[in-house]
Amino acid sequence: MSATAPASEPRSRVVVAALWAAAGVIVVGGVGGLATELGPWYRALKQPSWQPPDWAFGPAWSVIYLLTAIAAVRVWLRAQAPHERRQWLAALAANGAFNIFWSWLFFKARRPDWALAEVVLLWLSIVLLIVLARRHDVMAALLLVPYLVWVAFASSLNWAVVQLNGPFS
Repeated sequence: MSATAPASEPRSRVVVAALWAAAGVIVVGGVGGLATELGPWYRALKQPSWQPPDWAFGPAWSVIYLLTAIAAVRVWLRAQAPHERRQWLAALAANGAFNIFWSWLFFKARRPDWALAEVVLLWLSIVLLIVLARRHDVMAALLLVPYLVWVAFASSLNWAVVQLNGPFS
């Protein structure tokens, strides 16, 4: 039996939930990654002195996506009512959309100012995930805290880029 599953869960249900969670984070990470272009436009932006090196973002997001997938499985397996599962899936889908949209706004549309406004929605969607997860599993909620902290940090980087480079058109 998986460490994330209640003792009564059939192994097949745990595996299916884990596969769906893995697929979800792969899609969000993959599409977000495709939207992230570190080309000449990005390289020309003035960055704050305290920005981590570019290579650090991949491992950070990988850990965040792994923790999110684990939290997603834990909540899915513990949510009893179908409406609770639908609510959880809707919150995850909204979060994934906000995550991807931020990357698109910042890197593809080249609008860090719009991305800064949108990141509020991303951050709030993580808060919602934590609140919903907490109803079913405290550990799942705690697993989402690094995501919240990372997006808060990334928001401050985004703010600094806007301050150092704006206005954008």
